[in-house]
Amino acid sequence: MAKKILALVSEAVSADALRSAIGGDAADEAEVLVVAPALNTKTRFLLADPDPAIERAEQVQEETVERLNEEGVDAAAGTPGEEDPLLALQDALATYPADEIVLFTHTGGEQNWQEDGLVDDAKERFGPTPVRHVVIE
Repeated sequence: MAKKILALVSEAVSADALRSAIGGDAADEAEVLVVAPALNTKTRFLLADPDPAIERAEQVQEETVERLNEEGVDAAAGTPGEEDPLLALQDALATYPADEIVLFTHTGGEQNWQEDGLVDDAKERFGPTPVRHVVIE
């Protein structure tokens, strides 16, 4: 049976990025659900203006699924994620029993304020499901 991977992406990623995170054979044999949280700026968050973040999340998610499928990885799009990445993961896990979670986040200087502490929080909340982390440039 194929391993089920839940990939949380902040930017569009390629199959090579996934392969580097979990291994080439594992990625090529996996079923991947891609979720992109609607990461918003603090200003838009305070103004309750999520639309641009939701649109961007949909684009990131669709582009990632397209790239993965074109590069030989079985991928599907989940529902565009909540603003809070942990809630986006929680929502996806409610219907997708992932064997592993892979978090693709921005580098420190490009990191969204909602990504701060995400890796440790995800490991704490979703253990014993393994959580891997990949920093994207």
